[in-house]
Amino acid sequence: MSQYKIEAGTAQHLGDRTEQQDRVALFAAPNAPGYMMAVVADGMGGKSGGALAAEQVIRTAKTLFNDFFAEMDVKALLEAIVNEAHTIIKLAGVSAEKEPHSTFAALIITPNKEAIWAYAGDSRLYRFSGPNFIEHTKDHSYVERLVDEGKITQEEAKTHRMSNILVNVLGSTTTAPYISFGTYSGLKTGDSFLLCSDGLWHYFTDAELSAAVAANSPRQASELLIRKARERAHGHGDNCTFAIVKLVKPPIEQKTYKVEKMRRAV
Repeated sequence: MSQYKIEAGTAQHLGDRTEQQDRVALFAAPNAPGYMMAVVADGMGGKSGGALAAEQVIRTAKTLFNDFFAEMDVKALLEAIVNEAHTIIKLAGVSAEKEPHSTFAALIITPNKEAIWAYAGDSRLYRFSGPNFIEHTKDHSYVERLVDEGKITQEEAKTHRMSNILVNVLGSTTTAPYISFGTYSGLKTGDSFLLCSDGLWHYFTDAELSAAVAANSPRQASELLIRKARERAHGHGDNCTFAIVKLVKPPIEQKTYKVEKMRRAV
C-alpha cells in the first residue's frame, strides 16, 4: 500500500484586472502511472496576448506529458515543454501582431517518492514540510538581481517601482528562456507544494502560506488565500492563480469479514 496519497487542487481569481491572463492545470500521465504534473503560467503582453501565451504553455505541457513514459527523463520533458512553448508563443505573436509572453512553473511527482520542478520567470514553487516553510524558487526578475547585488533588501523588492520587470520569460523575440530546476527525494506524508503567480505570493509571508496549506484541504486553503489576497490588494489586485499539491495519509483499508451462521444440533 502507498505510504501517502496525493490531494491536489487549483484556484483562480480575476483580481481587479479586466482579463484573466493566468492559466493553471493538473495532469496525470496516461502512459506513466503514478506520475502527476502541476503547471502555472502567468501571461503577459497586452490585451489577450498574455492569455494566448499562458494557454499555449498549458497546451504544450499537456501534449508532451501525454507522450511521456516512465523510462524517459523528467528534466528533459520539462525542458522540452519550455522550449516548444517558447517557440510557438513567438510564432503566435508574429501572426497575431501581439507581444505575448508567459512565465512557467511546473512540478512533477513520481511514484519513486521524488519531486522535480522547473520554472522561468517569477511564478513560484513553494515546498513545505507539515506547517513548516522549507524553500521557494528564486524569481527571474530585475529586483531579484538588485537583491543579489546587495542594492536593496527583500522587503524593498516587494514595493520597488520595477518589481514587475522580468529578465526571463517564454516568448521573448530577443532572448531564449533559461530554466531553473529543483528536486527533492524521499517524499512523505505531510509534504506539500504550492505553485503560484505573483498575484498570490506578493501578499503573503512564507510562514502564512505554509500554515494555510498545512491546516486545510486544497479547496479550503484556496478559499482562504484568495479571500486574504483580495483583502490585502485593496482594489489593486492582479490575477491570482495557484495549484496546491499535498501528500496525505491514505485511507485505512476496511477489512470485511464473512460471517457464517453456525447450526446447532438440537
